[in-house]
Amino acid sequence: MSVTHPEHRYLQVARTLRKEIVDGVYPVGSQLPTEHELCERFAVSRFTIREALRRLREDNLVTSRPRAGTLVVPRPSGNTYAQDVMSIDDLLAFAAGAQFTVESNATVTVDAELAERTRLALGSEWLAVTGYRQADTNSTPICRTEYYINRAFAAVGRLLPRHTGPIFPLIEDLFGVSVVEVHQEIAAVVLPAELAHRLGVEPGSAALQMQRTYTTSDGEVAQVTVNTHPSARYRHSMTMRRVRD
Repeated sequence: MSVTHPEHRYLQVARTLRKEIVDGVYPVGSQLPTEHELCERFAVSRFTIREALRRLREDNLVTSRPRAGTLVVPRPSGNTYAQDVMSIDDLLAFAAGAQFTVESNATVTVDAELAERTRLALGSEWLAVTGYRQADTNSTPICRTEYYINRAFAAVGRLLPRHTGPIFPLIEDLFGVSVVEVHQEIAAVVLPAELAHRLGVEPGSAALQMQRTYTTSDGEVAQVTVNTHPSARYRHSMTMRRVRD
């Protein structure tokens, strides 16, 4: 294991152990090595090991008990992230309710226009997957969807021709990571002629562009998604409550 920044050692230890759990080196029901054994293996302090194990617990991969060690546990089927107005389950329900048809799937280098639009680092490489969501194969598209997937997780690309739902659960299952934060921004845009034609509306029509950035428990951006909806085909609602002492 290569270590470059001391403050990142626990993240690298966590990634290594996470991969070994996912690969079956430590199957469900087995115990991880003791903290002392892990310290010797990775040549790090006990504090670093404890932080790495904390990451694995946050990912629901292990459970730790006093005098019982660290046990590998099954991943829960309903790993839910909640915000005041949205949860990951809501995102799953939306994506599952509309068929996604892939039109392009290729590695791209982020240029100035894409960097400004998505805040991805200029010159970085991402797997770009673009297509349209429809209620059924004969209906007008609901929206255009663009996925920009971290190159570290680009192996999910080979699964997409047979996959119509959301992509981030594939990343979680394939790589054993957990998305713990989804940052969403909604902006009003004007549709250019080609995109307006594909969405079945007049060029220059108003649209809502929703951008979501998915961050793992390691603080790594796994995916950025941009959905462009004609304004008449999307409704966003929320309920706010006053918090009283």
